[in-house]
Amino acid sequence: MYTFLAILALLAAAVILVGYVPPIRRAVVTRGLFAWYKKVLPPMSSTEREAIYAGDTWHEADLFQGRPNWDSLLANPKPTLTAAEQKFIDTEVVELCNLLDEWQVTHHDLDLPKNVWQFIKDKGFFGLHIPKAYGGMEFSALASSTIVQKIATKSLSASVTVMVPNSLGPAELLLEYGTDTQREKYLRRLATGAEIPCFGLTAPDAGSDASSIIDSGIIARGDYGKEKNILGIKLNFHKRYITLAPIATLIGLAVKLYDPEKLLGDKQDLGITVVLLPRDVPGIDIGKRHFPLNQGFMNGPIRGDGIFVPLDAIIGGPERIGRGWQMLVECLAAGRGVSLPAIGAAVAKHCYRTTGAYAKLRRQFNLSIGKFEGVADVLANIGGYTYLLEATRRLTCGAIDQKHKPSVITAICKYHMTEIGRKIINDSMDVHAGRGIQLGPHNYLGRYYEGVPVCITVEGANILTRCLMIFGQGAIRCHPYVLQEMEAVASDDVYAFDKAMAKHIGYVIKNFLRLEGHAITGTLLCSKPAKTRWSYYYRQLSFMSVGLAVTSDLSMLILGGSLKRKENLSARLGDILSYLYLASAILKYSHDHHDSDEDAKYVKWSLDYCLQQIHQAFLYFTLNFPNKFIGTYLRWVIIPSWRNYKLPKDSDGLKIAEHMMQPSEFRERLTSDCIDNGIELAWRKMLEVEPLLKKIDKAIKDNLIKKHDLFANKIAVAVQHNLITTTEAQQLQEFEEMRVDAMRVDEFTNAELTGKKT
Repeated sequence: MYTFLAILALLAAAVILVGYVPPIRRAVVTRGLFAWYKKVLPPMSSTEREAIYAGDTWHEADLFQGRPNWDSLLANPKPTLTAAEQKFIDTEVVELCNLLDEWQVTHHDLDLPKNVWQFIKDKGFFGLHIPKAYGGMEFSALASSTIVQKIATKSLSASVTVMVPNSLGPAELLLEYGTDTQREKYLRRLATGAEIPCFGLTAPDAGSDASSIIDSGIIARGDYGKEKNILGIKLNFHKRYITLAPIATLIGLAVKLYDPEKLLGDKQDLGITVVLLPRDVPGIDIGKRHFPLNQGFMNGPIRGDGIFVPLDAIIGGPERIGRGWQMLVECLAAGRGVSLPAIGAAVAKHCYRTTGAYAKLRRQFNLSIGKFEGVADVLANIGGYTYLLEATRRLTCGAIDQKHKPSVITAICKYHMTEIGRKIINDSMDVHAGRGIQLGPHNYLGRYYEGVPVCITVEGANILTRCLMIFGQGAIRCHPYVLQEMEAVASDDVYAFDKAMAKHIGYVIKNFLRLEGHAITGTLLCSKPAKTRWSYYYRQLSFMSVGLAVTSDLSMLILGGSLKRKENLSARLGDILSYLYLASAILKYSHDHHDSDEDAKYVKWSLDYCLQQIHQAFLYFTLNFPNKFIGTYLRWVIIPSWRNYKLPKDSDGLKIAEHMMQPSEFRERLTSDCIDNGIELAWRKMLEVEPLLKKIDKAIKDNLIKKHDLFANKIAVAVQHNLITTTEAQQLQEFEEMRVDAMRVDEFTNAELTGKKT
């Protein structure tokens, strides 16, 4: 017995010595781990490194580490517009929308009218973020998002035109990195529309992999205007998919810069660099157009061969040579979370209003089609998704306006908000059926159906965003120790590695014990705010957050660098992190509106949806994990059969569908930034005369009026039987005319469609 206890004591002493005495730990454990880590650490390109270091982290880091701080999240100020921003939206934005005819733009002119272009320039739409000192509006991210969103509910073409100069473009780069001279020279002209900017990054053989661009700049001597034999850059480039390029007067370019003659120093390969050049520089081939899915905004290629510009064309001057990719990614980290998600939310709100109204107006079997469960199920999807998107839009813009640059969150927003926008437009098209597929001035869905894939493709293909960026970047930036370990290995610093690894091991053990403890206690001890009606959901999300923390560490430990190549596994871990963030946004949005009863049905539906998506991601991750033992263990602990999150119940969906077809303060708040159309006016008229319609329906049931008869005849018979007055009959007739016009499908002669005379 004593021998056994002595052995245990020796083992315990050995563990303590190895674990808590750094010199012994380094000799026995760390050096071996250090060598292994070097071997499994995946190679990292310079562009990947700069992307990882771009931006910062926020609530997503808490979620990744298994410690969501709900009180801190809810304590963030409710995102709101200033009086000046709201006035601009209520006046200038509305006036712009009144000038727009999307059918004319996309079918006939394939361009915005000249008066619209001038209005956009004169009213400052190209300078939403530029400081007032340079003539800009100096608006918040929330204001910019709301402006783009509202315009998009009237015209995708106009929204993209406004979006691009205020997202990734010369103005933002100049603000962040430009020299004082460059800012003074260009920002005021950009703010007032005197300069139209574009930015060229994508090339025929370089899209998401920017490191593969062959567009080059060679340090050389040459002539520029009256300046002779000056030091500058000879540019050779071929860019495509560049929005506003055909009409741009100021062009930003990302090129690889080389110095073969070593005119600037000893290095020949200087790295990706961003330059700015006017359109009138001799040799630029610009003006032709691409045609992105029947959209009317300007997009096209830019080419240049042997174009010479001085060194001061580099944004930020020579000091910024080789810093271009970092500059671009840092700007994109914020911009990616504003503009494209705003269009996704705009599509959602537009579909919420129009499809809810259409489902009420369109009748089959003497019943609004929204009353049929199949249609109601689709309406519920639209309603729940719209709530989710608006909540996420506001939370993310609020974070950016607090000066965060959460690169992982903005990647989440870009991917999920555009993808959910695609689901919503598809569902809306299904409800509208034939009404949705016949293009024309009365079709308020068709151009969105065509345009959503454009938004999905812009700023990086969504497939790569999901498979590589969200978890790949999140695992490094959000983890408390991985980046420290990578830096230690890169600098061959065993001591720094030992320090980080010791903390990492303690972190893993704590999270493992927390996961087991919460699994045993049924999540009862998981964190939640003190006072909330959504305690169940907070606890479940907290538990799933711990599950993600443990799963991420086990995956990195077992798979090492190969996890980067296991894109489906990485994507599913990214999905878990994403839906944890989306669910957080829903809870924050509900909290900001005092957890109102009217919100509750949407909150419950969308949270159930998020949990089910998390469940599915965990399920298929564990089923496909290469180590079957670990995969089975994670599945048993995190998603046992009794914790099987399911999609929202039919009864919850029916409540949302019914709510979408009725007027409410909630409907106006959720979709306040929508421009109404004919279907909305007819729907409002229907609500006004609905008591009269019920009298007609009752008369049909009582066989006083023929079921299958012209509506005008039904009205006449109702008057004869004194069921309605002549005044009420007139109201019904006015409604019917509005309904027929709202339901009208456009017709064309062949000449009208082709533009050719017969």
